Amino acid sequence: MKMKFRAHDTFFIRKGWLSKGMKYVYKKPNVFVDKNENPMDVLGIGANMVKALRYWLQAVGLTEEKKSGQRTQKFTDLGNSIYTHDRYIEELGTLHLLHYKLATNKENATAWYFFFNEFFMSEFTKEDFVRSLENFVLINDENASVALRSLNDDFLCIINTYLSRYKVHIGKISPENNIDCPFGELGLIDILNKEKKIYKKSILIVKDFDPWIILAIIVEQSKGKKEINLNDLLTAPCNIGRIFNLDSISLLDLLHKVERIGEIKIIRTAGLDIIRINKNRTFQECIEIYYKNIEK
Repeated sequence: MKMKFRAHDTFFIRKGWLSKGMKYVYKKPNVFVDKNENPMDVLGIGANMVKALRYWLQAVGLTEEKKSGQRTQKFTDLGNSIYTHDRYIEELGTLHLLHYKLATNKENATAWYFFFNEFFMSEFTKEDFVRSLENFVLINDENASVALRSLNDDFLCIINTYLSRYKVHIGKISPENNIDCPFGELGLIDILNKEKKIYKKSILIVKDFDPWIILAIIVEQSKGKKEINLNDLLTAPCNIGRIFNLDSISLLDLLHKVERIGEIKIIRTAGLDIIRINKNRTFQECIEIYYKNIEK
């Protein structure tokens, strides 16, 4: 299994970065590799930040690069939808989608994948996470050699991605400071004990979710199956339960939201605990319906 650590060069996603990146990729697909124009001048950020932005655009599923030849970037289907409908990333549904793509990106954002899908502690310290991640790396590739510093840096980057710096440094940073990552709005991580540096995974508020976003993820993860076990939705890697830290009550509340738009049927009789998907929708189709609905 291919794994990637610390590809962000310790820079978490800043507010406005992804929009800026999309704007320049749209205008100039070779913005990150142009020999004639320095990307630092074009993007107005330092060399390490340029490298980090190039990485983040791909890690959250907005762009992809060719594997060989000139490494120009182009939008993914998801990237096209977001650039068309929400290029300044103002909708919570857009953040849910980008978080989903990041947290399921096992190859390019391994620590994020591990944190949400394979790391089962709901309260944890940096040491807990790094030790568990180190074991995960060894189990998946006994020849892998990853510097502990990289794993530590990934942990700090995850914390900075999902926790506002204002919360981490109470009293030292103004809440208006825009260096935060937009993913902090999701509320997936909180501080349990500031002195001991104990963090916790938080369960998200069901009313914050749009049913079409949830359906998009269920459809993509179902891989063509029409009936899915409720337990798989809750506990299978990359599914909604793991990605959004859901418990069984919040999962059912969310599924009822999707049921109300007529797209699934929850069946909890005759010993079955499943949902049935009613229509042949694609991930991309669900996303387009989501954006059309909010534009009405």
